[in-house]
Amino acid sequence: MTQEYRQPVYQPPKGSADIVLIRHGESMPAVAGVDFPMKDGHGNPALHPQGERQAVAVGERLKNDTFSCVYVTKLQRTHQTAAPLLGHLGMQSVEDPDLHEVHLGDWDGGLYRIKAAQGDPAFDRMRETGEWGEIPGAETTAQFHGRVKRGLARVAAAHADERVAVFVHGGVIAAAMSIATGCGPFTFGGAANGSISRLVITGDQMAVRGFNDISHLEGL
Repeated sequence: MTQEYRQPVYQPPKGSADIVLIRHGESMPAVAGVDFPMKDGHGNPALHPQGERQAVAVGERLKNDTFSCVYVTKLQRTHQTAAPLLGHLGMQSVEDPDLHEVHLGDWDGGLYRIKAAQGDPAFDRMRETGEWGEIPGAETTAQFHGRVKRGLARVAAAHADERVAVFVHGGVIAAAMSIATGCGPFTFGGAANGSISRLVITGDQMAVRGFNDISHLEGL
C-alpha cells in the first residue's frame, strides 16, 4: 500500500507559550479641555458602552478556550474588557507591570486623539519615522518596545506549554507584532478594539499566528 503524507496541522513547539492578545474595547471619547482620569501618568478612561459590548463578545468568543492565566495591564480598560471572560472562566486576572500602553508624555490624558485628528506636525512626523518620541515627553519607540518585549518574555517564561489570554492596548499589539516580524513599528498599527491576535513564543523566537480577528464583533 502506498504511504500517504498528509499536510500537517500546526501545533506550538514543545516548551512554547501560546499567547492570545486581546485589545481592550473602545474607551470613552476625548473631549477638548477635559483630561481623562490619570494613573501613573497614563490616561485611564473607562470603556465606552460600545466597548462594554465588545468585551461581552470577546468573553463569548473565548469562554470555551483553556487558559492557564488571564493577564491585564494597570489601566482599567483592560480590566473591564477581561471581566466577562473571567466571569465565564471563574478566574482572577494578573497585572503585568510592562504591558501597559505607550506613555504619550504631554499628549497623554486624551490630547493624543485630538492632536491626531488635527494633523499636528509632531503626529505626522511620528507616523513617518515610526518614532513615538516625536511626541513631547513621550517614551521613545526603543523604550516602549524594550518593555513590551520584557513583558512578553516574562509571560512566556511562566507559561511553557500553556495558553494564556493577555488583554492589552493597540500600541502594545503593534509593538509585539513589530518585534516578532521585524516589520516597522507601525506596520501592525490599528488593531480593532476587541480584536484577537496570537503569538507563539518559544525561547527567544516569536511567531505570529494571527492578527486582528474581529469575526466575533460582527453586528455590534
